[in-house]
Amino acid sequence: MELLEAVAEARRILADVTPLKTDCGRACGGACCQPDEDGQGGMLLFPGEEALYEALPDGFSIQEDDAVLPGMKLLICDGVCARESRPLSCRLFPMLPTRTGAKMDRRAWAVCPLMESGKRGLNPAFVEAVKEAGTVLYACPEHAAFLDALHAFNERLKQF
Repeated sequence: MELLEAVAEARRILADVTPLKTDCGRACGGACCQPDEDGQGGMLLFPGEEALYEALPDGFSIQEDDAVLPGMKLLICDGVCARESRPLSCRLFPMLPTRTGAKMDRRAWAVCPLMESGKRGLNPAFVEAVKEAGTVLYACPEHAAFLDALHAFNERLKQF
């Protein structure tokens, strides 16, 4: 599957399903949507996804982020956006697809109160959609490498 085609399909799979059956942003004040006091934060764009943000919606910006992989892009918003404008990382949060399913993303511990409950505390339809999106993404070598790098980064976070 082509790079951008895989992103579009994964975004479609996750378009109408969320971690909770209600607005999970109410639990944390939309913490995952806002930069911190140092201007850090946002969501990593999947390979090729930046093309969908050539004309940035109001309140969005893109920054380089080399924490996981060199040259990756981070999309930052002002905390409010239309659901269809949200990047794939936002739609997956606080989970990551794996080659065989899905698991919680350790990077979410800093901002997401849903982490404490784990997968069992999430909307089962959301967990299944993350798994389905993962099947699509892992069929594309660039996305598979990106997800593998995110999982390796998550493993390094265990040290802390």
